[in-house]
Amino acid sequence: MKKWAISAIVYLLVVVGGYYVYASVAEPDSHGEEKTEHNEKTVVHEDGSDESHEEGHEENDDSHNSVNEVQSSIQLENEELVITLTDLEGKPVSDLEVNHEKLLHLIVVSSDLKEYQHLHPETNEPGVFKVSHSLKEGEYKAFVDIKPKGKNYQVEPISFAVGEKHDDHSDDVLQADTALVREVGGHKAILEPSSLQTNEDIELKFDLAGETPEQYLGALGHVVVLDEKGEKYIHVHPLEGNEPVFATEFHESGIYKIWAEFKLNGEVFVFPYVVEIK
Repeated sequence: MKKWAISAIVYLLVVVGGYYVYASVAEPDSHGEEKTEHNEKTVVHEDGSDESHEEGHEENDDSHNSVNEVQSSIQLENEELVITLTDLEGKPVSDLEVNHEKLLHLIVVSSDLKEYQHLHPETNEPGVFKVSHSLKEGEYKAFVDIKPKGKNYQVEPISFAVGEKHDDHSDDVLQADTALVREVGGHKAILEPSSLQTNEDIELKFDLAGETPEQYLGALGHVVVLDEKGEKYIHVHPLEGNEPVFATEFHESGIYKIWAEFKLNGEVFVFPYVVEIK
């Protein structure tokens, strides 16, 4: 046999043998590949980096999707509002964290959002809080603001009525203020928002015309925000520092009412504003 033929055969054997060696090393085991496919996904970022996540175990920080493990209800007994807190089995819930010096903050607004009260019911039996009220006849919504220990909880509106005569406010429409200036009890407060856009970090700064607010419930002030339907509730506390500046965020456009509470000369004053978030 000629030398060129022998050389060709040897070359072919080397190529075929090298292919099988490469395939056995580089090709993943089919079972291992199936396991990876079903248990991990790789996210490639714009900068070229990647990270792996287990399927079915993605973290979801949206607490609104969790079950409300504390149920709150309101009843009127004589001149008192009675709030009852129970778990999903109907048992009293009394293990609450102290939040701004109180176990429970009760925000009550009229159905037209014109009346506003921030109350602090007290408890002397498990899961039951009581507070005197001076509400006029009409329809109201209450917001029970608590921090139960070890239980998921979201503040939801509770509708109730005082008396039998109820005015129809279905045609009332909130209008955004043209100037965010309020004078209450001889005190002036100007709201200066850093933005009125959705999905932005917004600072709500208040100019109190040279007055310095006193500590009230462990803070320089408190801000409560509701949408025009009285369904979306936000309770905002001030940033650290010596200025009445509050940070919040709006996820949906629309008309919102803001109540800012400040303690001035030993008395708490409430300054209301209506803004449009675009």
